[in-house]
Amino acid sequence: MSVCEDMLLCNYRKCRVKLSGYAWVTACSHIFCDQHGSGEFSRSPAVCPACSSALSGKLDIVRTELSPSEEYKAMVLSGLRPEIILDISSRALAFWTYQVHQEHLYQEYTYSKAEGHLKQMEKVYTQQLQSKDMELTSMKSEVSSLKKVLEEYKKKFTELSEKLMERNRQYQKLQGLYDSLRLRNIAVASQETGQEPPMMPQPAVFGFPLGKSGGFSVGS
Repeated sequence: MSVCEDMLLCNYRKCRVKLSGYAWVTACSHIFCDQHGSGEFSRSPAVCPACSSALSGKLDIVRTELSPSEEYKAMVLSGLRPEIILDISSRALAFWTYQVHQEHLYQEYTYSKAEGHLKQMEKVYTQQLQSKDMELTSMKSEVSSLKKVLEEYKKKFTELSEKLMERNRQYQKLQGLYDSLRLRNIAVASQETGQEPPMMPQPAVFGFPLGKSGGFSVGS
């Protein structure tokens, strides 16, 4: 982009709007939009908002029209000697070149600041990502360890269940042998004393034995 294709921006830090219509130009080579120029330079003493230079001279601050009429352009330098015209033009071009150069420096500074901020954010993001990866790895390891512990508990539970079932079978077997030996001993003792072996108790309902031997007369 050539210098002539650029548009000057308001030098007020919080404004930065493209200039059009009227603008305020200072002797310290700064330019401001009509809104901020009118507000800032209405105070006394006047101070440049961009560089804090004192602007006490009569022509240190000029309000100028950025798109003058053809009549104005035809008359403003008329009657001046060529060297004066060239001097005025040279100073005006120097002002424009300075403004464009300052804008380029500002854009480079803004880009550098944004790039530094981006790198810092990338660094923080990378650190957070690494931290989360470490936490995830730790959690995966913990889950794997818990799965192993659970498998061991399942294995122990299965072994204990099998042992319990085996003990239960042994107990039932021993209980059967005990009952058989007990009945045999009772039968032997009964034969030695000449008594009949004891009968197993018959089932009864409400204390009365069932069967023919256990009947009773209703009318008695």
